[in-house]
Amino acid sequence: MNRILIPIDFSENAVHALAAAKILAEPGQTELLVLHAYEPYIADVNVRPGNMMPGIATPDFLSLTNDLEDEFKKKLEQYTAELRAEGYQAEALWVLGSLQSAVEDAAAEYKPNMIIIGRTGTGGFLDKLIGTSATQLAMHSACPVMVIPPQATPRKFLNVVYATQFEYDETDILKEVYVLMNYLGARLTLLKVQAEHQPNIQPDNQYINEIKSEFAITDADIVVRTAKHALDGIEDYCDETRADLLIMSARERSFIEEFLINPSVTKKLIVDTHIPLLVFHLK
Repeated sequence: MNRILIPIDFSENAVHALAAAKILAEPGQTELLVLHAYEPYIADVNVRPGNMMPGIATPDFLSLTNDLEDEFKKKLEQYTAELRAEGYQAEALWVLGSLQSAVEDAAAEYKPNMIIIGRTGTGGFLDKLIGTSATQLAMHSACPVMVIPPQATPRKFLNVVYATQFEYDETDILKEVYVLMNYLGARLTLLKVQAEHQPNIQPDNQYINEIKSEFAITDADIVVRTAKHALDGIEDYCDETRADLLIMSARERSFIEEFLINPSVTKKLIVDTHIPLLVFHLK
């Protein structure tokens, strides 16, 4: 892996996102791009006389915003300095603007192999933008996106679950996944959860046989479970097996399919998962 992009907001979970990046990075070879999207504070122009908020363009207001910006810049440099001290290649990216535009522009310019973002549960990246920019990033990015929930403190990725419905050809994604598994020394289990509202059109054996012919896997590496809801079944299995990482794929879906017929389990897990989630994107 040549390059990983890690947007951070200086919450506690930024440390968790960086921890995940260090698990995946090769010291001295993988470049860690630590990005902060800074949106300058805009004062409420309706603040009335007598309140404590300094007026726009006054020396006090400019001092307040400059101090805040300087503090964040120092924190960003501190994160990257610590990574370099641990033997990692690290670069600080300071960007003015929204999270989504900053990450999209950085991804287009630097072409990372992966993006790792933290979900704080307290108004951080995904939390304050659920269903809009951050979820769109995880669902539609040109590269895989790893979401780190607040409950997770990544230390290793050795027991990995790949959740699939065996309804689409995922061979290209599995090739990337198995390269990653080999690098991590991890064991991968393919999990299918049969639920009422999940598609079950194609015979499972069709894709299972193709996967077996392409990769060195056995029946023991494939698990089929039944649950009322696919999301619950996936999370229950991950808890039962103490999975370190959950992998899923996202694909482009029609409006009717997305919102009426079969809402995306991947999208739900992005904002619900309590273990790290890595999202690949079907081309």
